[in-house]
Amino acid sequence: MTYEEFYDKFHIPFTQQQEEAVRSTDGAVLLLAVPGSGKTTVLVARVAYMVYCAGIAPENILILTYTVSAARDMAKRFCSCFGNGLGNRLEFRTINGICAKVIQYYGNLIGKSPFTLVTENEVTAKILSDIFRRTEGGYATESDLQGIRALITYIKNRMLDYDEIRQLDKESDLKISEIYKAYCSELRARGMMDYDDQMVYTYTILRKSKEVLQYFQNKYAYICVDEAQDTSKVQHEIIRLLAGRRDNLFMVGDEDQSIYGFRAAYPEALLSFEKEHPAAKVLLMEKNFRSDANIVAAADQFIQKNTLRHEKHMTAARGAAIEIQRIALKVRNDQYHYLAGMAGKCQAQTAVLYRNNESVLPLVDRLERQGIPYRFRSVELTFFTHRLVQDIRNIICFAANPKDTDIFLQIYYKVSTYISKRDALRICEISSLKNMNVLDAAVRYGELPGRTTQSCELIRTHLKCMLSERADAAINRIAYYMGYKDYLDRIGMSDSKLFILKSIAENEVSPQRLVDRLDELQQRIKEKQGGGLPVGGSAAGVKGGLPDMQPVILSTIHSSKGLEYDTVYLMDVVDGIFPENVPKKFQDMDRKEREVYEEERRLFYVGVTRAKNMLAVFRLEQKSTFCEELAFAEKKELYKEWQRAEDKRTGSSPGQPYAIKKRPFSREEYRKFLDAIGDGLIVRHKKLGEGVIVEVLQDRVVIQFEDGRRLFELKVLYEYGLLSF
Repeated sequence: MTYEEFYDKFHIPFTQQQEEAVRSTDGAVLLLAVPGSGKTTVLVARVAYMVYCAGIAPENILILTYTVSAARDMAKRFCSCFGNGLGNRLEFRTINGICAKVIQYYGNLIGKSPFTLVTENEVTAKILSDIFRRTEGGYATESDLQGIRALITYIKNRMLDYDEIRQLDKESDLKISEIYKAYCSELRARGMMDYDDQMVYTYTILRKSKEVLQYFQNKYAYICVDEAQDTSKVQHEIIRLLAGRRDNLFMVGDEDQSIYGFRAAYPEALLSFEKEHPAAKVLLMEKNFRSDANIVAAADQFIQKNTLRHEKHMTAARGAAIEIQRIALKVRNDQYHYLAGMAGKCQAQTAVLYRNNESVLPLVDRLERQGIPYRFRSVELTFFTHRLVQDIRNIICFAANPKDTDIFLQIYYKVSTYISKRDALRICEISSLKNMNVLDAAVRYGELPGRTTQSCELIRTHLKCMLSERADAAINRIAYYMGYKDYLDRIGMSDSKLFILKSIAENEVSPQRLVDRLDELQQRIKEKQGGGLPVGGSAAGVKGGLPDMQPVILSTIHSSKGLEYDTVYLMDVVDGIFPENVPKKFQDMDRKEREVYEEERRLFYVGVTRAKNMLAVFRLEQKSTFCEELAFAEKKELYKEWQRAEDKRTGSSPGQPYAIKKRPFSREEYRKFLDAIGDGLIVRHKKLGEGVIVEVLQDRVVIQFEDGRRLFELKVLYEYGLLSF
């Protein structure tokens, strides 16, 4: 079948870029697809083209996706377009799915049963809890276990060596190297493996067994990989081995949408694709069919400032209809009131997106109180078991029950009692023996130094007073008058969750009611996750009794990846939250800092590009680097006007500054150029002469010349070779 016959039979219209991707069937091909560019349609059409037009047997084609649901959806999409007959002969799998086949095949080959795959979180949670108690000397919370699991996944997927794992001890404030070693030993002793082990073992098998490798290379002569930017280093290594010398590897992805660094995503594999596959072809799909042109233009200009990326530009297939909305508010709490009002009147599909799960809890609290329906895309409960939240709860509970020695031993060193551990244990014995309040025992019978006794008296007074206060005032008292904030600073723990607690506490008349409210919210979310009432408000508030029809969707940006919504609101876009950290000097970032910061920028880019028709970003009075950059389209026009005036003054040609020929762009050379730029550096401009750099912005620079200061785009200075040092 010719391509023309293929097109006539299935009637799938393609752009020129899409058609080239569909027809590129042999060799290594990297397809870089911007958001909303129709990559799934192209991928399934290419597989059909391989069978119908290139004569490739469907049994020799392997299509790898990131999740089981994505594999299922892609298979369904293929069958709807090209029929079940062909679809059932193809393999749509996750990488873990193909790893299971490799391990089983190897086991049959050597006559041994593979380790049992652990599929229940409860099993590994018990193992990790026991190890944590031995290594850390305490009991792990759900939040602790989630963090440990994430680190173990990162270690295995990034293929870290011993020294790199030891380095994580410092970065994570955990003895993760000991925990990791003990965890792996325990799994092996039990004849078990987790999902990450499944990949590590597969990589080892493929490297050591030529027979297994050859079998799977022959079976899967053609490999297609979707969402390649989300796969990890060990996954890329497995794919590379399976592709073998034939190298019939088709990878679809976009490093601009790589946002799973905490899961060990390895976008470097896309950036080094041509190096790893010398004969590779790199194709682009740059047209966005999803979003309003205003959204596309702003998003493209935003992501252009990242340096760890391929050169490409997203363009819009649609026209510009609605301007991006910047909603000016004073403080974070104003967002919740605004969004609750919006949700109460919402008719069209609307998503509220945020970086962290905890960001949305004050909004959920308000929606629940007002009986406004909503639904979650996904949510986590770790906030409620986080150490900071547990500490605040414990302090409140101790205030209500000052004889509770168990709670006292958990909090005495976190508030300003200045009691030693030995004295704390002795005082608890006295309290139990005399059946009296613990701090009364400390003051009357503790035989403590004078200042320590005074500190205990002060904490006792605070505890009594807080019981009659509003909940938010009680949290302030705990944090700033009882010394808890000082404790957080000492151990290096962020106090960001205090804000969330205070936002929920604003509506509670007492600290005890706050404890109850936290339990209510946690239970409410559990019910939603477990298939109970999945929306806010009462059951009667669910339109037609169908939760999925609720127009307001709450989701982290991570969970919304790959989805689209009519309207999107972006919450908490302020420095310190999103992005979590802003470099003081962009040109001074090392490679690791740049990777972390640019992933934050990619996350914002993904959030922006979920919107089809309307995008709204809250602009608070706090500094917001990302909000300022999203307004770059307006600044760009002002810059162009300045540049035209400058061109006229210097006699340069419009669009070609100073009539100097543009040189080929090299990202590596551009990074070196950026690294050389710094405040106080004496430079020579080819047209304007000698000057001094007085300010370096993210993508621009201010240079002081004899006749005044000038603003330049760094990229323009580099591309036209205007500066020498």
